[in-house]
Amino acid sequence: MILFLTLCYIAVVFLLVKLRILPASRPMKLSPIGFMLLAFVFLFVPMQWGAPAGGVQVLRHTVQIVPNVAGQVIEVPVRPNTPVRKGDVLFRIDPAQYQAKVDQLTAQLGFATLRLGQFTQLERKQAGSKFQVEEAEANVEGLKAQLANARWELDNTVVTAPADGFVTNVALRPGARVAALPLAPVMAFVDTSETVVAMQVQQIHLRHIAPGQPAEVTFKAVPGEVYSATVEQIVPATVMGQVAPSGAAATTTQLGALPFAVRLKLDDPSVADALPAGTNGGAAIYTSSVRPAHIIRRVMLRMDAWLNYVVPI
Repeated sequence: MILFLTLCYIAVVFLLVKLRILPASRPMKLSPIGFMLLAFVFLFVPMQWGAPAGGVQVLRHTVQIVPNVAGQVIEVPVRPNTPVRKGDVLFRIDPAQYQAKVDQLTAQLGFATLRLGQFTQLERKQAGSKFQVEEAEANVEGLKAQLANARWELDNTVVTAPADGFVTNVALRPGARVAALPLAPVMAFVDTSETVVAMQVQQIHLRHIAPGQPAEVTFKAVPGEVYSATVEQIVPATVMGQVAPSGAAATTTQLGALPFAVRLKLDDPSVADALPAGTNGGAAIYTSSVRPAHIIRRVMLRMDAWLNYVVPI
């Protein structure tokens, strides 16, 4: 962009010299160098924090589907990359053993309840002890708790979608055995109820950014288009600032000024919702500083939008 402005300056100076408005002197011939230096120092350098730019990406939350119970899969009605609603069935586990457990506990609870009634009547007639009644009551309450857990396990043989979204890369098939282990997910569920547009901003350009400031976004998947947006939040942490629990002593690492993530909210949310997760692009935020540089940044962003037709990366 600075080269383009310098060429425009040279064209104007050349025209004015030809019209004999300006003299064809040595200082005039060297003035483009001074113009370039002045533009770089007083316009393009301040533009980096007055209208910071950076890469942007469309993100969606992913849920690793792990069943709450183990067993053999008998049905997988979900289809890959097909939208599903919250509560739709993803797959079913053979419920036979869990239904048998429910039936067994139901029978035991019925018998325990009958015995409780008998012990209560005997205790009222002073033919039985209060201890037997209390023991029978505890047995009934324990069976009720076991039965509630068994019914919960039976209900969880049907695994449903946790939100609106879709399942990608469905490799699960009937006959496979699944386990209730956090380290053994069987599906990757993409939650489409919320779409995040995240922009990377270098730390030295972060000080003038605040929520509510206007922004503009371009996407590789939609060349030639520029979408208006608003700064929603500055994510106040990076991986370098994270301290994870560990049994080891503190160790030193090579420090680096990693960029921060800034969440942007498009004025038209349907644009982001229609884009695949992982879509890349560019964005610019227009702060309250160095306002004259905003025009240059807007022009540069639109140039990038048109270059998306021919530049794949």
